[in-house]
Amino acid sequence: MSRWIIVPAAGTGSRFGGEVPKQYQLLNNKTVIEHTLERLLAVDESIIVVAVNTADNRWQELEVFNHSRIRTVHGGDERADSVRLALECLQREADTDDWVLVHDVARPCVRVADIQKLVDNLKDHKVGGVLATPVSDTVKRVLNGAEVDSTEDRTQLWAAQTPQMFRYGLLSWSLKTAVRDHWKPTDESAAVERLGHTPLVVEGSRDNIKITRSEDMAIAEAIMNYQQESL
Repeated sequence: MSRWIIVPAAGTGSRFGGEVPKQYQLLNNKTVIEHTLERLLAVDESIIVVAVNTADNRWQELEVFNHSRIRTVHGGDERADSVRLALECLQREADTDDWVLVHDVARPCVRVADIQKLVDNLKDHKVGGVLATPVSDTVKRVLNGAEVDSTEDRTQLWAAQTPQMFRYGLLSWSLKTAVRDHWKPTDESAAVERLGHTPLVVEGSRDNIKITRSEDMAIAEAIMNYQQESL
């Protein structure tokens, strides 16, 4: 049984703003995507498939592009499309029960120990699961843009992170079904859940943030400095 890693990196970062996509922003003298891939490469010897935008003219300029364990595929318009296309490029090599980890390119602070924790906790599971953290904020359900409708019971709420890890066959079928149903899942777990499966939650670290807006860069830099100091 093999393990594969997919990194959807075809987004243009509309919420981040600016001409340079967030994955190519500099963070501690390296691009975000380089930091992310360095952490994934440190986990094990898995092949990593990076799904990039067809118009991307920066990816091939990075040294990591030539790494022996990294492959490139053109992604799609949505995250789910990029993951599905990456899975398709592995169809002649991957077995149905192989594990696939999918990780956001914009989560460069993920701890290698947390990824290994996810792998260890799910190794015998039939479906898979996700890294996540319990929600600590009070969560409001809002209607009409700004009107509070209710307060959610946060004791049952977790904030999903990545990597998310699922069996190759199940994840492929889940994403193909989503295309058939004209539905765009926001993450891999949602696609699997829609077919009636129950993924597991594995508690990760709160510093595994996703860079979404420009101000997140300063937070990610502070996290990386803290992680380095605490080693």
